[in-house]
Amino acid sequence: MHRPVRPVHPVRPVLVVVAHGSRDPRHAATVHALVRRVRSLRPGLRVETGFLDFNVPSVPGVLESLAAEGVRDVIALPLLLTRAFHAKADIPAVLAQAPPRLRVRQAEVLGPSPLLLAALERRLYEAGLTPADKSSTGVVLASAGSTDPEAIAVIASIAREWRHTGWCAVRPAFASASLPRTEQAVRELHALGCARVAVAPYVLAPGFLPDRIARGATEANVLADVLGPAPEVARLLLERYDEARLPALAAVGA
Repeated sequence: MHRPVRPVHPVRPVLVVVAHGSRDPRHAATVHALVRRVRSLRPGLRVETGFLDFNVPSVPGVLESLAAEGVRDVIALPLLLTRAFHAKADIPAVLAQAPPRLRVRQAEVLGPSPLLLAALERRLYEAGLTPADKSSTGVVLASAGSTDPEAIAVIASIAREWRHTGWCAVRPAFASASLPRTEQAVRELHALGCARVAVAPYVLAPGFLPDRIARGATEANVLADVLGPAPEVARLLLERYDEARLPALAAVGA
């Protein structure tokens, strides 16, 4: 009697969330809260966190530890909203130093994604707006800023796309490196005639630049919270993880 042969599925890669790190303790606390939410959405997936700077554990330390345990496959997911310097240079350089017995694939950055727009709107509604307010409210999409033209173009494109969902107007703004600043965009929307102006920080965790965004929102009517551990952001992390797995799954027919 022949027993049916069961397909052998590869062990799922460990997800390593790569965060920038900050001297501000709120940053790491928010990252850990987001990772806890990711784990709750997929209990069978091992999720670790590594920081590029300021906080521990470091990314190299996490990779060394996993390799020492016998882990062979890792997907490193940059906790970034745009493909700027960190995604193009810093993170690949760190991952290239991983132990040779460890296979490390870098997932795509989080943005742009409809899930991020949904998370932005969630934060605005939590701050006091309602869907009925959209047509009379101008929104400042306030990001950290970058010297990378690609990243700047992506923020501008997101603002244009978001405008078409019913807001009175949407303007991009930047806390550093680029213009306009948050306060300039707020004044522009007031001058445009929007009944109210809201600032939506397009950042993942608190810190120096998010605080600068908040200071620039003093003339706004509404200031939303950072994206943080919003459910949509956690779902997006898993989406990017699954996308990074696809080539390997196709190769084994899983």
